Amino acid sequence: MPEFVTHSIDVPGATLVYDIRTVPGDTTPLLLAGSPMDASGFTSLVSYLDDRTVITYDPRGTGRGTRTDTSMQSTPALHADDLHRILVELDLGPVDVFASSGGAVNALELVSRYPEQVRTLVAHEPPIVELLPDRIGAEAVRDDIRD
Repeated sequence: MPEFVTHSIDVPGATLVYDIRTVPGDTTPLLLAGSPMDASGFTSLVSYLDDRTVITYDPRGTGRGTRTDTSMQSTPALHADDLHRILVELDLGPVDVFASSGGAVNALELVSRYPEQVRTLVAHEPPIVELLPDRIGAEAVRDDIRD
C-alpha cells in the first residue's frame, strides 16, 4: 500500500498540512474533507481506498493546521479558498470530493466558487440547519450547544 507524503502550504493567516497518497494509473483523485475533524479522522476509510489517489488535509487551526492570524474569522469561504489553494498546488485536474459535517459545508462553498476543480461532490451531513423544514427547532438546539 502506498504511503502518504505530507506537504504544507502557507496561505493567508495559516499554514495548512495535507497528505497525498498517489496511486499509479489514470483515476480521478479523491479529496476527503472534514471540519473540525482533521485528516486522522479518515484513516480507516482511506485504508479501503487503495485503488486511487487520495488527498486528506488538516483545516486551519485543526490537527497539524496552524493559524498564524487568529483575528481572521473561520468561514466556509475561507476554508473553500484553502481547499482551492491545495488543489491548485497539486495540479491534478478536477477531483472527486467526499466531505463530512463542516467539511461538507466548506466543500459546497468550494464547488460553488471553483466548480472546475470538482468532478463529483458527496456532501455528507452538512450542518446547514437553515435549510431544514424544522429549522427553528434545529437552530435553537445549535444555539444551545454553542452557548
